[in-house]
Amino acid sequence: MMRFLIFVTSLVGVLYAAKSKKSKGGTKQLLQAIKDELSELKEGQEVLGEKIESLEKNLEKAGTWRLGMNINPADGHIFGYTVGWATGIDIGSDDEALTKDYLSANVWVTPANYIAIVRHQRGVVDAVKVFKFKVPGESLSTRFGLKNMNPGRQIVTQGGPIQESNADDADNLGDDPIFSVGGDLAFNWAYSNNGCRIALTGGHLSGAGVNDDNTHGLGNDFTINPLTNTILSKDWPHDISNIQDCPVQTCKDVRLQGTDHGAGPHLKSGPVYGNYAIYVSFDSEKFPLPGDKLSLKIDM
Repeated sequence: MMRFLIFVTSLVGVLYAAKSKKSKGGTKQLLQAIKDELSELKEGQEVLGEKIESLEKNLEKAGTWRLGMNINPADGHIFGYTVGWATGIDIGSDDEALTKDYLSANVWVTPANYIAIVRHQRGVVDAVKVFKFKVPGESLSTRFGLKNMNPGRQIVTQGGPIQESNADDADNLGDDPIFSVGGDLAFNWAYSNNGCRIALTGGHLSGAGVNDDNTHGLGNDFTINPLTNTILSKDWPHDISNIQDCPVQTCKDVRLQGTDHGAGPHLKSGPVYGNYAIYVSFDSEKFPLPGDKLSLKIDM
């Protein structure tokens, strides 16, 4: 509509200019004048159209991200499979949201179409992947809640990440549970008496009845009822396990990040690659790039 009004206004100007030139020549001169004015108008319209398209694209990219969770695998609090994900209760404080374990109950119930998983160093983006949910408009509370835990095992995105950005100096990307493998996000990955809250399809996803302790990601436990969120032992929860092939039948050294895990003898503390933040958005496909600072709310 705006482009049409601009065109009409410009056309009136063309006719007025052409009429002014009529007094200086005959019909041919008038037609040539109109032709010249229309040519100039066309060029102007093309430039204006490009500017409008650029503005529209920028508006499409605009939106807001909100921090739903932060996982610090060495802060003394264990964010295993059963803690927080299904209940959506507040954990931690806003003041320490990007330095310790954190969950925002308000963000957890906010409808979302996009999710960003961000590895960061003290609030500065180190690596990020953005995905679009298959099912739009559901909250993390719904996606991780009890109704979706039985049978669980949902592939919640499709087409892989729509944004993937790593800092040039990012370390430890070779076995990172999010950034070393491709594919889509798998939520509530229940297998036998084990569970992993977030894994990627490019890693190993254990069969439903396979008790191999060998799916690795964020929010893990090796001795629970993953369908009911019931703790069966305090020995096996762990925040973050790295990508590895370590089936319990032949491997007794599960490589973890940090020290936040139970006393199970197979769980081995390891270097912290960073904090892992989970952001959601209803309307933004793009997330800040490596080197940018994070906050509770990010307006694009």
